[in-house]
Amino acid sequence: MSKQVAVILSGCGVQDGAEIYETTLTLLRLDQLGLGYRCFAPDIEQHHVVDHRRGEVADGERRNVLTESARLARGEIAPLDELEADDFDAIILPGGFGVAKNLSNFAEAGDGMQVLDELTEALSGFHEARKPIGLMCISPVLVPRLLGPGIAVTVGHDPGVAGAISAMGGLHRSCGVEDIVVDFENRVVTTPAYMLATRISEAATGIFKLVDRIDELMDL
Repeated sequence: MSKQVAVILSGCGVQDGAEIYETTLTLLRLDQLGLGYRCFAPDIEQHHVVDHRRGEVADGERRNVLTESARLARGEIAPLDELEADDFDAIILPGGFGVAKNLSNFAEAGDGMQVLDELTEALSGFHEARKPIGLMCISPVLVPRLLGPGIAVTVGHDPGVAGAISAMGGLHRSCGVEDIVVDFENRVVTTPAYMLATRISEAATGIFKLVDRIDELMDL
C-alpha cells in the first residue's frame, strides 16, 4: 500500500479560501511520486466571500468551506473532523487567505490569533506521532499555535508575518521562493510559495521540493 498524505483545504480561491495553484501543484507532485492523498476541510461557514475579479468582499453572500473546497478536490473530500492521523503518513496545508480567515483568525487578530479547534486536534496527532507536516504560503504562521514554540518555519521575507511568528514563540527563517526550510527535529517543512511567487513556475519549484522532502521524511 502506498504512503498516504492528508491535505487540508480552507475553501477555494486565494482571497477567501485555499490557493488554487498551490493546491493543484501539491496534488500533482503527490501523484507524480505515487503517493496517495485525501483532502479534508472544515464544515463551517466562510469568514466572508470575496469577488476575485474585483478584489472586494461580496456583501450578503455566504459559502461553506467544505463545499467550496470540494471544487478543488473534484468532490473527493471529507470533513476535517473525520481526519485521523493513524490513517495517514503525513499532512500538508496549502496556503491562501482561507488559512488566515477560516482556519484561524490571523487576518484580524495577528499574533493574538486563535486556530480552529478541529485543525489543532488533527495536527496534534501527526505531531505527536512524529509524522511529517508540510505548510506553505501563509499557513506556516499557524505553527506556533498548532505545534508549540521554537519550531523553524518560513513565509519568505514578509516582516509583518515573520514578526507575528516570532511574537507567538516561533522561529522564522528567511527563504527564497524556490527553496524550503526544514525543522528536522519536529519534522516540519515550509516554503514561501505565493507569499513571494510572481509566476506559477516559481511556486512549483518550492512546492515540489516541499513534497519531495515530505516523501523522504516519511521513510525516516
